[in-house]
Amino acid sequence: MSKYKNSQYERQVKLIRDTSNIFSGDKGYGYFMKIRRNFVLKNGINNLYEPIRDGVIEYFNDNNISWWGGHKPTGHTLSSQIACLNHLFAIMHDKDAVLAMLNGVRNEFEEVLPISCDAKPQYIGFEVVSSEDHLNEKISTRGSNCTSIDALIYAVHKGDKKRWIIPIEWKYTEYYGKKDKSNEDRKGEAKGTNGKGQERVNRYEPLINASTQLKSLDCYYGSIYYQEPFYQLMRQTLWVENVIKNSNIEKLGAEDYFHIHVIPSDNKDLLDKVYSVSNKRMEETWRGMLKDQSKYMIVDPKTLFLPIVDKYSDLASYLGKRYW
Repeated sequence: MSKYKNSQYERQVKLIRDTSNIFSGDKGYGYFMKIRRNFVLKNGINNLYEPIRDGVIEYFNDNNISWWGGHKPTGHTLSSQIACLNHLFAIMHDKDAVLAMLNGVRNEFEEVLPISCDAKPQYIGFEVVSSEDHLNEKISTRGSNCTSIDALIYAVHKGDKKRWIIPIEWKYTEYYGKKDKSNEDRKGEAKGTNGKGQERVNRYEPLINASTQLKSLDCYYGSIYYQEPFYQLMRQTLWVENVIKNSNIEKLGAEDYFHIHVIPSDNKDLLDKVYSVSNKRMEETWRGMLKDQSKYMIVDPKTLFLPIVDKYSDLASYLGKRYW
C-alpha cells in the first residue's frame, strides 16, 4: 500500500471508530472482494455526505448510472467515485457556486449551463457519456464499460462566447503499477494472444492520429497511452474532442473544452512517481503528449472547493474531516 493510501486508510478507520457519527454509526467491517474489512462500511449509503444521500440515489436511478463495484453505493471509504460525489453533488443545483468554483480554476467563464443529457438538468453532471458512440466502444452505459466522465460542467466563455465542456477526472488514493493495456489477453483465450490489447489499440489508434490535442506515435503498443493513469486521460480527451466534433447530434453541443484532473496534492505516489515509459513524473509525462497545454490542469480538491467554502461551510467541515 502506498504511503498516502495508507494515511487515508488510517483516517477513515479512525472516523469509523470516532464518536463524530460521520458515518451514521456504521462500524465498518463490510465486505469488499468477499472479505470483511475494517475500512468498508456495512451500508454504502453511509459513505455519502448525509444531506445528499437520497438525492444521489435518485440521480443514479433516474439516469441509469452504474455504481463502482456493484448496484449500490460502495462501502469502500477510499472510493474516488464517492469522494467526487461528496465534494460536488451538494452544489449541482447552485449555478453561482458552480461558476465560482470553475472560475477559481480558470477565471474565463461568464455562465454555466444545465447539463441537458440528464433526466433533470442541473449544473454538474456525473458519470456522463456521449449521446452516440464516437470511440467505437459499443456500449454507452453511464459509469461502466465505456468512457464515462466522473463529473462535467458546461459553460459559456467570457471572451468568445463559445460553449465549453469541462470534463473532471477525480482521483483520491489511486496509484498505478506497470500494467500495459495494449498487451492483455481476452478472458478464456490462450496466453500471449493479446486479443484485448490489440482490440484497444485498433479502437483508439485512428482516433489519436486524428486528434488535434494528442500527439501521434509511430507505434502505440507499449506506449504511454496504454498505461494508467494516461489511458483514462487519453480516452477522455478523445471523448470530449469527438463530442465537440459531432455537436450536431450530441445533447451537449460545444465548441471548446478544458480538462480538469482532481488529485490530492499529498498523493505523491501518483504525482511524483517516475513512469518508465517517459522517465518523468505524472504531470510532465502527460503534458509531453499534449499539443495545447492550456487545456489540462491538475487541481487539489481542497483548492477546487476554496471559492465556495464560506457558502457551504457545513459541507466544507465534513470534507475537511473526511478528506482534507
